Amino acid sequence: MSRKFSPGAWVKRLLLRAVVILAVFWGGGIALFSIVPVPFSAVMAERQIGAWLSGDFRYVAHSDWVGMEDISPWMGLAVIAAEDQKFPEHWGFDVAAIEKALAHNERNESRVRGASTLSQQTAKNLFLWDGRSWMRKGLEAGLTVGIETVWSKKRILTVYLNIAEFGDGVFGVEAASQRYFNKPASRLSLSEAALLAAVLPNPIRYKADAPSGYVRSRQAWIMRQMRQLGGEGFMERNALM
Repeated sequence: MSRKFSPGAWVKRLLLRAVVILAVFWGGGIALFSIVPVPFSAVMAERQIGAWLSGDFRYVAHSDWVGMEDISPWMGLAVIAAEDQKFPEHWGFDVAAIEKALAHNERNESRVRGASTLSQQTAKNLFLWDGRSWMRKGLEAGLTVGIETVWSKKRILTVYLNIAEFGDGVFGVEAASQRYFNKPASRLSLSEAALLAAVLPNPIRYKADAPSGYVRSRQAWIMRQMRQLGGEGFMERNALM
């Protein structure tokens, strides 16, 4: 006797298989990229495909992988000062920052504030699509736990710096340093690193090669925070160099 076809059960099986495939894919990616340089990220692929679909065949999402030993310690310190000052301490999530952001967003619905750590941003940029949704945030949380479990803090920072978007088609600190300062990332100064970090909230709107007054003021604030954190000593103490 044949079983009656159930569309609902078929959909559930299909979704379950999709979840298993994605889990294996993402889990394999986390394991692989704990030791292997990242050739491209999901955001890079999204930008490139979007450009092709819009007819822009001149756009190239460019990135040059470099190890932490080839990145100025000022650059790592700059993104920590700008984006996630508790990075060496937390387990992937800054609960206090999340609570503050939720309270702020309840009071100011038109000006949404984020609270993503460097770990969360790395997970999102590497594996997920751009945009805002509860589904994406849920996947981001799971991937963040994964990379925090498998990777060291130094590895997370290295990958972040190599896939972060610093401008139109400019991904990673080496490409950004060559594009904006005509020098390798290893030679970035404190002020140059702070300028690159200053555009990270919106690298398409904010320009490192034509910084607005807001970007300059943010750069100055980041430089003060870098000094308050302890400069290069902060990176050494937390084994991030």
